[in-house]
Order: sequence, then C-alpha cells, then structure tokens
Amino acid sequence: MSRYLCEFEVFGRVQGVFFRKYTKQQADSLGVAGWCMNTRDDTVKGEIEGAEDKIGLMKQWLEKTGSPSSRISKAIFSPLRTIDTPVYTNFAIRR
Repeated sequence: MSRYLCEFEVFGRVQGVFFRKYTKQQADSLGVAGWCMNTRDDTVKGEIEGAEDKIGLMKQWLEKTGSPSSRISKAIFSPLRTIDTPVYTNFAIRR
C-alpha cells in the first residue's frame, strides 16, 4: 500500500485553544503519523503521513473542524508526495 506525505499550515485562532492536542487525537484515531507545532506567526504547521484516504480525512478535519474553541480561517496543504519508507512512526506535538 502506498504511503503519502503532506505538509500543512492552519491559520486563524489556533493557538491557546488546544489545537495541537486535538490534532494529535484526530491523527491517532485515523492512524496517520507526523507532527504539528505552533509557529511565531500564530499558526499551526506540520506534516501528515499515511494512506491517501486517511490524509484526505485529516486535511478535511484541519480545514473545517479543529479544536472546539478554534476558529480556522484557512488551511494550506502541499501537494501529496509518495514516499517509499515511512518517515514517522506516530504523531507528535513539537514544541
């Protein structure tokens, strides 16, 4: 089964609202790996890795749902890249 990797950045009210915690929970429930972190520009960015359909669901969640108190104005995603070997073993919150 092919694995894919996608970078993302989410804009809006996404810091101080447990966005990273909920992102990890969603990633774990979908079985995708990768990471996320807060940026100095008050965004959250990261990478997601996994099956194409699972990444699609994760992208939809990042763009439309987020954490309960977040207000997402937009989400930007890189084109999907096919990878031969997994880069990540789980989903992590980076600080």
